[in-house]
Amino acid sequence: MLPQFQAVGRALFTQGLVSCHSGNLSIKLGEHLLITRRGSTLSSIGEADLVKTGIARNDRATPLASTELEVHRSIYKKTSAMAVVHAHPPYAVTLSFTEKEIIPCDMEGRALLPKVPILGKQVTVKAGDLAEEISKALKQHQVVLVQGHGTFAVGQLLEEAHYYTSILEQNCRLLYLLKSLRTGSNASISSLPTEG
Repeated sequence: MLPQFQAVGRALFTQGLVSCHSGNLSIKLGEHLLITRRGSTLSSIGEADLVKTGIARNDRATPLASTELEVHRSIYKKTSAMAVVHAHPPYAVTLSFTEKEIIPCDMEGRALLPKVPILGKQVTVKAGDLAEEISKALKQHQVVLVQGHGTFAVGQLLEEAHYYTSILEQNCRLLYLLKSLRTGSNASISSLPTEG
């Protein structure tokens, strides 16, 4: 399991989807989950950076787990996800302040992520907040965006959740660039033309 965490952690970092000590990863293991440790560096995950703890209850390892543990637990309790990736993709986070939702503009994005909801509008979000709202939205979507905070993506494998995170960020980059081409307009990106 460590190689899976290492590969996805490195990919997230090299793609600029997380910074030095941001983001977290987890996989479901029956009644437990394996999650990155609080303050770990995803670009260089070691065995000591993985914490196994209960999904429904705390144990001695719980205090070492990521500050987003409650969100991961809620996702595993309420969805069929087997893996969760939480990242901070800069273009997606930027657009979370101006948009109500993200509608991908390229064909691949639209096929995989028809709509990405933005949660936490008008709320100051701290670690663990919005766990219920995030897990509820992930019943219908592969990835959600929390305003000013980042993304939570799910899959059967960490690689799948990473893929959805990457697709969203690629589309947010394109949408940002398209929006910047519209001089003198305050229109939202949902009104921009899409490929097709």
